Amino acid sequence: MIPRRVRVFSHPNSLMVGHVRNLLEGAGIPCDLRNWMLAGGMGDLAPIDCEPELWVTPEDEPRAREVIEQWRQSADARSSPGARLLRGWRCQHCGEWHDAHFDTCWQCGFERPDP
Repeated sequence: MIPRRVRVFSHPNSLMVGHVRNLLEGAGIPCDLRNWMLAGGMGDLAPIDCEPELWVTPEDEPRAREVIEQWRQSADARSSPGARLLRGWRCQHCGEWHDAHFDTCWQCGFERPDP
């Protein structure tokens, strides 16, 4: 039987996903990397379905989200070349992260709060 997994991170930039994977595994949180090679499928598949994703066990989810949140808020993340991609917003309804140019949550349809 395959253990159940929960998606904790996805991003169109595979280098960003690889970095977060290293952070999680460095914190002792094993994760599955999915969709790593699906970028070539864009056009036939929706771009959102081709983003690399990180999945963890439900038991590891709270700690994984904490590690990711700490990374997002760190000074290193703000000064890194990919920082522009991180200046998004978190949906107050479902917790999904979005790039700054999105005004509506793709996951649940919740409107972005005023900045």
